Amino acid sequence: MPLINAPAPDFELPDLSGQPHTLQDFRGQVVLLNFWSAECPHAARVDGELLNDLRRWGSRVAMISIASNVNEPTELISRVANERNLPLVLHDTQGKVADLYAAQTTPQLFLIDQSGVLRYQGAYDDVTFRQRTPTRFYLRQAVQALLSGQMPDPAETPPYGCAIVRHAP
Repeated sequence: MPLINAPAPDFELPDLSGQPHTLQDFRGQVVLLNFWSAECPHAARVDGELLNDLRRWGSRVAMISIASNVNEPTELISRVANERNLPLVLHDTQGKVADLYAAQTTPQLFLIDQSGVLRYQGAYDDVTFRQRTPTRFYLRQAVQALLSGQMPDPAETPPYGCAIVRHAP
């Protein structure tokens, strides 16, 4: 797993129309890597919240959703991404970027500052199986800290969601 306060590993993945993108392309913005699934209800819940957050943050924050489940076909990913109005979805067909970041769940979020340093990783909020209503919004707090020139606290939280599928059935 990449270390907090260390450079985030760069990668190159295609978007859903085949155009390649790298993490380096977004240098100068706060970057939110969102390990994402078309089929996970936890990802669906967080997607709506993230889109509202992105509207508030404007161009200062870029979100990159990374579809790493090897069992989700491109057609499904494209349809659901369009339905949810996600700005950029990259297809990690072999799970290499999920492995690079040691991502385990969807959603699992990694927040990278303007200079390419990993500053937060974990959950969007504190929702779990036993706690269905959020009381803390970890990712929002982390982004606000970075936009204010401060370090996120906490910098890591346990991710919560559906397991990333790494092997086709």
